[in-house]
Amino acid sequence: MLYPHTIEQKLGFDKIREQLKEECISTLGQAFVDKLRFSNDFDMIQKLVGQTAEFKEILLHEGDFPSGNYIDANPHLNKAAIEGAFLSEEEFFDIKLSLQTIYACLQFFAKKDETAYPNLREFSQSVEVDVNLLKQLDRVFDNRGKLKDDASPELLSIRRQIISEQSNLRKKLDTILKSAKSQGYISDDVSLTVRGGRMVIPVSAEHKRRIKGFIHDESASGQTVFLEPAEVFDINNEITELGYKERREVVRILTELTNKLRPYVPALKKAYTFLGLMDFVRAKAKFAIRTEAINPVCVKQTLIDWINARHPLLMLSFQKQGKTVRPLTIKLDHKERILIISGPNAGGKSIALKTVGLTQYMYQCGMLVTMAEQSQIGLFKDIFIDIGDEQSLENDLSTYSSHLTNMKYFLKMADKYTLFLIDEFGTGTEPSVGGAIAESILEKLNQSKAFGVINTHYTNLKFFAEHTPGLVNGAMRFDSQHLEPLYQLEIGRPGSSFAFEIANKIGLPGEVIAAAKEKVGDKQVNFEKLLRELETEKRKLGTKNQELSVLQKSLNQTLKEYSELKGRLDTDKKKLMNQAKEEAKRLVKEANQKIEQTIRDIRKNKADKEETKQLRKELQTFDQSLKVEYVPEPTTEKEELQVEEGEIEVGNLVRIKGQNAVGEVLGIRGKDVEISIGALKSTVKLNRLEKISRKEYRAQVNENTPRMLGIDMNEKMANFSYQLDLRGKRGEEAMTALDEFMDDALMLGSPELRIVHGKGDGILRTLVRNQLRSYPQVASLADEHADRGGAGVTVVKMR
Repeated sequence: MLYPHTIEQKLGFDKIREQLKEECISTLGQAFVDKLRFSNDFDMIQKLVGQTAEFKEILLHEGDFPSGNYIDANPHLNKAAIEGAFLSEEEFFDIKLSLQTIYACLQFFAKKDETAYPNLREFSQSVEVDVNLLKQLDRVFDNRGKLKDDASPELLSIRRQIISEQSNLRKKLDTILKSAKSQGYISDDVSLTVRGGRMVIPVSAEHKRRIKGFIHDESASGQTVFLEPAEVFDINNEITELGYKERREVVRILTELTNKLRPYVPALKKAYTFLGLMDFVRAKAKFAIRTEAINPVCVKQTLIDWINARHPLLMLSFQKQGKTVRPLTIKLDHKERILIISGPNAGGKSIALKTVGLTQYMYQCGMLVTMAEQSQIGLFKDIFIDIGDEQSLENDLSTYSSHLTNMKYFLKMADKYTLFLIDEFGTGTEPSVGGAIAESILEKLNQSKAFGVINTHYTNLKFFAEHTPGLVNGAMRFDSQHLEPLYQLEIGRPGSSFAFEIANKIGLPGEVIAAAKEKVGDKQVNFEKLLRELETEKRKLGTKNQELSVLQKSLNQTLKEYSELKGRLDTDKKKLMNQAKEEAKRLVKEANQKIEQTIRDIRKNKADKEETKQLRKELQTFDQSLKVEYVPEPTTEKEELQVEEGEIEVGNLVRIKGQNAVGEVLGIRGKDVEISIGALKSTVKLNRLEKISRKEYRAQVNENTPRMLGIDMNEKMANFSYQLDLRGKRGEEAMTALDEFMDDALMLGSPELRIVHGKGDGILRTLVRNQLRSYPQVASLADEHADRGGAGVTVVKMR
């Protein structure tokens, strides 16, 4: 049920119909646009919307669907159904073209997989077009819609005779024309022409009696007459007679074709219904593409859960102006059924209301709607609206009376399947009375379990919505700093009308505004003030959230880079360790071979002094070749940063006393200073900071920047000792030294190690051995021989 009867005009759906008609190719589709109706049948709506969604996919992704010759040939079929009637060449040509389009549509679906476009395919199941009929029409008519010469043997013979006679006629007339020109009866630029279906010669009026013949016409000035020479009179008569004969044959052929077409008329009418539906659904799909509309999830219940819904007509209008529509996100369910929207004038309340009404109406008319894919849309049995001024001079109704008349209908007919929309609820009468009546009506509507959206400025309705189950407040956001509407709906809190602020911006005298505040009373003013403060705090919180989001993104990126770098370092470390182990094994093997060879040579030479001396020299040279020169990295003593004198101000570069952290001053609030250290911001007490120069700042930043250092394996091998002395170290210090020692040992592949920790109370020994057991590379732990330290030394065997 819809109320009032002008609901389409009030919501703007009448303009949607006009847009759809413009998208239609033919009157067939336009007729279906006129039949478009609101429905609450779930299955029907799903089918209609599904058809539009499928055609949208065809337009976007298929290039071979017919898009021309959607011709309404129903009047021609009605004529053909009459016995004795025949269709003209033009009428047959319309039927031929449109049947080709229908056949192409059917072939499109026939060639697709059976699961493709099921809703549209259902249309084509009951439609048939006889291919033989199409072939016959194509054989008889040419591409201009005229009967071909060979449409029948008789027609071919007649037309050949006509061509022959016309050729003879032209030859004779050319001879007469040439003679007349030579005698000066007519000028040189005159040519043959036709009057009354007969070929004639234009002759000057003064010479008209010089040529024997018949005058058929004269020019407007009377200076020229159009004369048919007597010599060609019989030929013209013959051509005229052949023309009549041709016409009789054409009528005979058309009558015969019409008789053949007549049995197909009922089936063809179904085919043209199919063609009209294709045109209609195509128009809906094209409109959906223009408005970026989709087919949201539809649920068989009363529900509105829309994300980024937009008013389609406003969207199209804004597109022409290069602007964008602010989307509407709204949710109404069985817990919060009625939304009370408040906010300043011209803030977008009415647009939000009409967006809800028009979107719901369009969907239940089988159209796609403009919103995000994640949205859900329910169905309503009734849509009631109270929008605009309904004054009636005939019925003696004022604006407020008309509103109350609407409310009477709402209260009587609304139920849990109803969606109602009320713009400027309660206005048109004395505010206190209007507000009270509006609250009572709202209470009754809430009891009916109906769904609704209401726009209002009344504070009592905002309070009522705040404390009543089933109702929820909503506000059109407003920039209180610049006093400009943001056209965004925020559900969950009421909005302020910002009347005093807008009055002040316009320039209303201050004393007038102050007097108005006194008249309103502290309660109302404080309520409006609270709403403004909430709006301000929300804006600040939004800004902070954006900043935190940027910082979080930067932190995530840094963590990602760190993880990638650590992974690469771990991989490189393992690779270097393996290479070092292989190199160490190779060197040891080569050294052992050299020593064994030297011993064999000494024995072979029976310890000859000179030979032994020479062999020892070669062994020493080999030993020197294995050693790597170690060049210690130059160290520089760290210089103290130079501190500048003077007060710290915004923009200065500072350092935290006692630390290496440096940063830039962003703001000063009393004794608290906000500084940026790299990508982070922090608040520090003023007395903990000292000012530094930009040169010192750059030096400190560069010094604190970590640098990747390479590993000198030759240096490690040359300086590594298989024994570590931990005596005199504290537990934590000893464990750090032990871990560094084990890293080097593992990198160089040492088979055996000695850890000197002393005996004492045995605490350090226990710590050392527990730490060593955590290394999977350690094969065993044991005390050293009593002569070489005993329990004060741990011997480590590596795997």
